[in-house]
Amino acid sequence: MPSRRFVQVDVFTDTPYCGNPLAVIVDGQGLSDQQMQAIAREMNLSETTFILPTTTGADAKVRIFTPRLELPFAGHPVVGTSYVLVAEGLLPKREGTREIRLELGVGVLPVDITCADGMVTQVTMTQQTPAFRAVVKTDDVVTLAHGLGLAPEDILATDLPAQLVSTGLPQLMVPVRSLEAVQAITLELGFLHAVCERYGTHSIYVFTRQTVTPSAHVHTRLFAPMAGVIEDPATGSASGALGAYLVHHRVFGGDDAVVRIENEQGYELGRPSRIFIEVERQGTTITRVRVGGRVVKVIEGTIL
Repeated sequence: MPSRRFVQVDVFTDTPYCGNPLAVIVDGQGLSDQQMQAIAREMNLSETTFILPTTTGADAKVRIFTPRLELPFAGHPVVGTSYVLVAEGLLPKREGTREIRLELGVGVLPVDITCADGMVTQVTMTQQTPAFRAVVKTDDVVTLAHGLGLAPEDILATDLPAQLVSTGLPQLMVPVRSLEAVQAITLELGFLHAVCERYGTHSIYVFTRQTVTPSAHVHTRLFAPMAGVIEDPATGSASGALGAYLVHHRVFGGDDAVVRIENEQGYELGRPSRIFIEVERQGTTITRVRVGGRVVKVIEGTIL
Protein backbone atom coordinates (compact mmCIF):
# COMPACT_ATOMS: atom_id res chain seq x y z
CA MET A 1 0.00 0.00 0.00
CA PRO A 2 1.45 3.41 -0.95
CA SER A 3 2.01 5.87 1.88
CA ARG A 4 -0.94 8.14 2.70
CA ARG A 5 -0.95 11.60 4.25
CA PHE A 6 -3.33 12.17 7.16
CA VAL A 7 -4.40 15.12 9.28
CA GLN A 8 -5.77 14.79 12.80
CA VAL A 9 -8.12 17.47 14.09
CA ASP A 10 -10.07 18.07 17.27
CA VAL A 11 -13.72 18.80 16.47
CA PHE A 12 -16.24 20.93 18.39
CA THR A 13 -13.53 22.91 20.15
CA ASP A 14 -10.97 25.61 19.46
CA THR A 15 -8.59 24.23 22.10
CA PRO A 16 -6.08 21.52 21.14
CA TYR A 17 -6.56 18.17 22.91
CA CYS A 18 -10.20 18.90 23.72
CA GLY A 19 -13.28 18.07 21.63
CA ASN A 20 -13.46 14.90 19.58
CA PRO A 21 -10.34 13.78 17.67
CA LEU A 22 -10.71 12.75 14.04
CA ALA A 23 -8.14 11.29 11.64
CA VAL A 24 -8.68 12.34 8.02
CA ILE A 25 -6.91 10.35 5.30
CA VAL A 26 -6.45 13.07 2.69
CA ASP A 27 -6.39 10.70 -0.32
CA GLY A 28 -8.25 7.44 0.16
CA GLN A 29 -8.37 6.57 -3.54
CA GLY A 30 -7.30 2.99 -4.27
CA LEU A 31 -7.76 1.70 -0.73
CA SER A 32 -9.95 -1.37 -0.31
CA ASP A 33 -12.71 -1.59 2.27
CA GLN A 34 -10.51 -3.91 4.31
CA GLN A 35 -7.55 -1.49 4.19
CA MET A 36 -9.77 1.42 5.29
CA GLN A 37 -11.10 -0.61 8.21
CA ALA A 38 -7.58 -1.67 9.19
CA ILE A 39 -6.38 1.96 9.17
CA ALA A 40 -9.36 3.03 11.29
CA ARG A 41 -8.60 0.24 13.74
CA GLU A 42 -4.96 1.38 13.90
CA MET A 43 -5.94 5.02 14.47
CA ASN A 44 -8.25 3.78 17.28
CA LEU A 45 -10.32 6.97 17.38
CA SER A 46 -14.11 7.20 17.44
CA GLU A 47 -13.99 7.71 13.66
CA THR A 48 -11.50 7.96 10.80
CA THR A 49 -12.51 9.39 7.42
CA PHE A 50 -11.25 8.87 3.88
CA ILE A 51 -11.55 11.57 1.20
CA LEU A 52 -12.33 10.19 -2.26
CA PRO A 53 -13.30 11.53 -5.69
CA THR A 54 -17.03 11.92 -6.25
CA THR A 55 -19.19 11.21 -9.29
CA THR A 56 -22.36 12.83 -7.92
CA GLY A 57 -21.55 16.50 -8.43
CA ALA A 58 -20.60 16.92 -4.77
CA ASP A 59 -17.29 18.52 -3.80
CA ALA A 60 -15.91 15.30 -2.32
CA LYS A 61 -16.90 11.81 -1.27
CA VAL A 62 -16.27 10.86 2.34
CA ARG A 63 -16.32 7.41 3.92
CA ILE A 64 -16.48 7.08 7.70
CA PHE A 65 -15.16 4.18 9.79
CA THR A 66 -15.16 3.43 13.51
CA PRO A 67 -12.56 0.91 14.72
CA ARG A 68 -15.19 -1.78 14.13
CA LEU A 69 -17.45 -0.80 11.21
CA GLU A 70 -18.33 1.72 8.49
CA LEU A 71 -21.00 4.35 9.17
CA PRO A 72 -23.21 5.94 6.50
CA PHE A 73 -23.24 9.23 8.41
CA ALA A 74 -21.74 10.83 11.52
CA GLY A 75 -21.55 14.42 12.67
CA HIS A 76 -18.06 15.17 13.92
CA PRO A 77 -16.45 13.35 10.94
CA VAL A 78 -18.45 15.54 8.53
CA VAL A 79 -17.55 18.74 10.38
CA GLY A 80 -13.88 17.79 10.78
CA THR A 81 -13.41 16.52 7.22
CA SER A 82 -15.04 19.68 5.82
CA TYR A 83 -12.55 21.74 7.83
CA VAL A 84 -9.63 19.74 6.44
CA LEU A 85 -10.87 20.04 2.85
CA VAL A 86 -10.82 23.84 3.05
CA ALA A 87 -8.05 24.51 5.59
CA GLU A 88 -5.62 22.20 3.76
CA GLY A 89 -6.39 23.73 0.35
CA LEU A 90 -8.19 20.76 -1.18
CA LEU A 91 -11.13 23.11 -1.81
CA PRO A 92 -10.87 26.89 -2.26
CA LYS A 93 -10.81 29.03 0.88
CA ARG A 94 -13.03 32.11 0.65
CA GLU A 95 -13.76 34.91 3.12
CA GLY A 96 -17.24 34.80 4.62
CA THR A 97 -19.50 31.76 4.46
CA ARG A 98 -19.68 29.33 1.55
CA GLU A 99 -21.41 26.00 1.06
CA ILE A 100 -19.68 22.78 0.14
CA ARG A 101 -21.43 19.47 -0.54
CA LEU A 102 -20.22 16.08 0.66
CA GLU A 103 -21.26 12.70 -0.69
CA LEU A 104 -21.92 10.35 2.24
CA GLY A 105 -23.51 6.97 2.67
CA VAL A 106 -26.88 8.69 3.31
CA GLY A 107 -26.61 10.94 0.23
CA VAL A 108 -25.24 14.42 -0.46
CA LEU A 109 -25.37 16.85 2.48
CA PRO A 110 -24.51 20.58 2.53
CA VAL A 111 -21.93 22.03 4.91
CA ASP A 112 -21.35 25.76 5.51
CA ILE A 113 -17.73 26.88 5.95
CA THR A 114 -17.06 30.29 7.50
CA CYS A 115 -13.62 31.88 7.01
CA ALA A 116 -12.18 35.10 8.44
CA ASP A 117 -8.67 36.47 7.88
CA GLY A 118 -7.71 33.34 5.98
CA MET A 119 -8.75 30.96 8.78
CA VAL A 120 -11.66 28.54 8.99
CA THR A 121 -13.61 29.78 12.02
CA GLN A 122 -16.83 27.75 11.95
CA VAL A 123 -18.20 24.63 10.25
CA THR A 124 -21.95 23.95 10.23
CA MET A 125 -23.59 20.92 8.67
CA THR A 126 -27.22 20.41 7.66
CA GLN A 127 -28.59 17.03 8.70
CA GLN A 128 -31.55 15.08 7.37
CA THR A 129 -35.09 15.92 8.39
CA PRO A 130 -35.68 14.14 11.71
CA ALA A 131 -37.53 10.86 11.97
CA PHE A 132 -39.10 10.14 15.37
CA ARG A 133 -39.22 6.41 15.87
CA ALA A 134 -39.96 3.96 18.67
CA VAL A 135 -40.48 5.09 22.25
CA VAL A 136 -38.76 2.73 24.69
CA LYS A 137 -41.20 0.61 26.68
CA THR A 138 -41.15 0.87 30.48
CA ASP A 139 -39.69 -2.63 30.93
CA ASP A 140 -36.90 -1.75 28.52
CA VAL A 141 -36.29 1.56 30.33
CA VAL A 142 -35.57 -0.54 33.43
CA THR A 143 -33.08 -2.64 31.44
CA LEU A 144 -31.55 0.53 29.98
CA ALA A 145 -31.18 2.05 33.45
CA HIS A 146 -29.39 -1.10 34.67
CA GLY A 147 -27.08 -0.84 31.64
CA LEU A 148 -26.17 2.71 32.62
CA GLY A 149 -25.78 1.98 36.33
CA LEU A 150 -28.79 4.18 37.10
CA ALA A 151 -32.02 3.74 39.02
CA PRO A 152 -35.00 3.50 36.63
CA GLU A 153 -36.46 6.57 38.37
CA ASP A 154 -33.46 8.62 37.15
CA ILE A 155 -34.98 8.27 33.68
CA LEU A 156 -38.70 7.96 34.41
CA ALA A 157 -38.81 11.02 36.72
CA THR A 158 -37.99 13.33 33.80
CA ASP A 159 -41.48 12.78 32.31
CA LEU A 160 -39.81 12.59 28.90
CA PRO A 161 -39.62 9.45 26.75
CA ALA A 162 -36.50 7.53 25.91
CA GLN A 163 -36.91 7.53 22.14
CA LEU A 164 -35.14 6.54 18.95
CA VAL A 165 -34.56 9.59 16.72
CA SER A 166 -32.66 9.89 13.44
CA THR A 167 -31.31 12.82 11.47
CA GLY A 168 -29.28 10.40 9.37
CA LEU A 169 -28.38 7.76 11.95
CA PRO A 170 -30.89 6.24 14.42
CA GLN A 171 -29.82 6.97 17.99
CA LEU A 172 -31.52 6.51 21.34
CA MET A 173 -32.24 9.73 23.28
CA VAL A 174 -32.25 9.05 27.04
CA PRO A 175 -33.32 11.80 29.47
CA VAL A 176 -31.82 11.74 32.97
CA ARG A 177 -33.00 13.94 35.82
CA SER A 178 -29.68 15.24 37.18
CA LEU A 179 -26.11 16.10 36.27
CA GLU A 180 -24.93 14.06 39.24
CA ALA A 181 -26.60 10.94 37.85
CA VAL A 182 -25.18 11.47 34.36
CA GLN A 183 -21.67 11.95 35.72
CA ALA A 184 -21.97 8.76 37.81
CA ILE A 185 -22.91 6.46 34.91
CA THR A 186 -21.13 3.10 34.82
CA LEU A 187 -21.82 0.71 31.96
CA GLU A 188 -23.13 -2.83 32.06
CA LEU A 189 -22.66 -3.81 28.43
CA GLY A 190 -24.90 -6.86 28.41
CA PHE A 191 -27.96 -4.77 29.30
CA LEU A 192 -27.02 -2.05 26.78
CA HIS A 193 -26.51 -4.57 23.98
CA ALA A 194 -29.96 -6.02 24.62
CA VAL A 195 -31.65 -2.61 24.35
CA CYS A 196 -29.62 -1.56 21.31
CA GLU A 197 -30.44 -4.75 19.44
CA ARG A 198 -34.13 -4.49 20.30
CA TYR A 199 -34.42 -0.91 19.02
CA GLY A 200 -32.00 -1.10 16.08
CA THR A 201 -29.28 1.33 17.11
CA HIS A 202 -25.59 1.42 18.02
CA SER A 203 -25.79 4.67 20.01
CA ILE A 204 -27.24 5.75 23.35
CA TYR A 205 -27.27 9.52 23.95
CA VAL A 206 -27.85 10.45 27.59
CA PHE A 207 -28.74 14.04 28.43
CA THR A 208 -29.73 16.24 31.33
CA ARG A 209 -30.85 19.85 31.49
CA GLN A 210 -28.48 20.44 34.39
CA THR A 211 -25.13 21.68 33.04
CA VAL A 212 -21.55 22.38 34.07
CA THR A 213 -21.35 25.74 32.27
CA PRO A 214 -24.04 28.45 32.45
CA SER A 215 -24.22 29.02 28.68
CA ALA A 216 -25.10 25.38 27.87
CA HIS A 217 -28.68 24.14 27.68
CA VAL A 218 -27.90 20.41 27.95
CA HIS A 219 -25.11 18.16 29.21
CA THR A 220 -24.66 14.92 27.27
CA ARG A 221 -22.78 11.61 27.07
CA LEU A 222 -22.74 9.21 24.10
CA PHE A 223 -22.15 5.47 24.44
CA ALA A 224 -21.77 3.22 21.37
CA PRO A 225 -20.00 0.03 22.49
CA MET A 226 -21.56 -2.03 19.68
CA ALA A 227 -19.78 0.24 17.19
CA GLY A 228 -16.47 -0.07 19.04
CA VAL A 229 -16.82 3.29 20.83
CA ILE A 230 -17.30 2.97 24.58
CA GLU A 231 -17.80 6.74 24.97
CA ASP A 232 -17.59 9.56 22.44
CA PRO A 233 -16.42 13.02 23.58
CA ALA A 234 -18.51 15.04 21.07
CA THR A 235 -21.22 13.68 18.79
CA GLY A 236 -22.62 15.86 16.02
CA SER A 237 -25.12 13.37 14.59
CA ALA A 238 -26.65 12.66 18.00
CA SER A 239 -26.69 16.39 18.81
CA GLY A 240 -28.86 17.02 15.76
CA ALA A 241 -31.22 14.24 16.76
CA LEU A 242 -31.30 15.56 20.33
CA GLY A 243 -32.06 19.11 19.16
CA ALA A 244 -34.98 17.80 17.11
CA TYR A 245 -36.18 15.70 20.08
CA LEU A 246 -36.03 18.67 22.48
CA VAL A 247 -38.00 20.90 20.12
CA HIS A 248 -40.48 18.14 19.21
CA HIS A 249 -41.22 17.51 22.90
CA ARG A 250 -41.31 21.28 23.60
CA VAL A 251 -38.46 21.21 26.12
CA PHE A 252 -36.98 24.32 24.48
CA GLY A 253 -38.17 26.90 22.01
CA GLY A 254 -41.87 27.27 22.73
CA ASP A 255 -43.42 28.35 19.44
CA ASP A 256 -40.25 29.93 18.02
CA ALA A 257 -39.59 29.29 14.34
CA VAL A 258 -35.84 28.90 15.00
CA VAL A 259 -34.51 27.30 18.18
CA ARG A 260 -30.83 27.44 19.13
CA ILE A 261 -29.42 24.99 21.67
CA GLU A 262 -25.92 24.80 23.12
CA ASN A 263 -24.72 21.33 24.06
CA GLU A 264 -21.76 20.52 26.32
CA GLN A 265 -20.20 17.06 26.08
CA GLY A 266 -16.92 15.28 26.82
CA TYR A 267 -16.37 16.60 30.34
CA GLU A 268 -16.23 13.13 31.90
CA LEU A 269 -13.44 12.22 29.43
CA GLY A 270 -11.41 15.36 30.10
CA ARG A 271 -12.17 16.61 26.55
CA PRO A 272 -14.77 19.38 26.96
CA SER A 273 -16.67 20.10 23.75
CA ARG A 274 -19.16 22.70 22.59
CA ILE A 275 -21.77 21.82 19.97
CA PHE A 276 -24.20 24.38 18.54
CA ILE A 277 -27.59 23.12 17.34
CA GLU A 278 -30.15 25.04 15.31
CA VAL A 279 -33.64 23.66 14.66
CA GLU A 280 -36.04 25.34 12.23
CA ARG A 281 -39.74 24.58 11.97
CA GLN A 282 -42.96 25.62 10.35
CA GLY A 283 -45.78 25.20 12.84
CA THR A 284 -45.16 21.85 14.50
CA THR A 285 -43.12 20.44 11.59
CA ILE A 286 -39.33 20.52 11.89
CA THR A 287 -37.94 21.54 8.51
CA ARG A 288 -34.19 21.77 9.09
CA VAL A 289 -31.59 20.69 11.65
CA ARG A 290 -28.09 22.21 11.64
CA VAL A 291 -25.12 21.35 13.85
CA GLY A 292 -21.84 23.23 14.00
CA GLY A 293 -18.76 24.22 15.91
CA ARG A 294 -15.07 24.98 15.80
CA VAL A 295 -12.22 22.72 14.69
CA VAL A 296 -8.48 22.81 15.44
CA LYS A 297 -5.64 20.91 13.73
CA VAL A 298 -3.33 19.03 16.10
CA ILE A 299 -1.34 16.42 14.11
CA GLU A 300 -0.26 15.67 10.56
CA GLY A 301 1.72 12.74 9.29
CA THR A 302 2.06 9.80 6.92
CA ILE A 303 0.70 6.28 7.05
CA LEU A 304 3.47 4.04 5.74
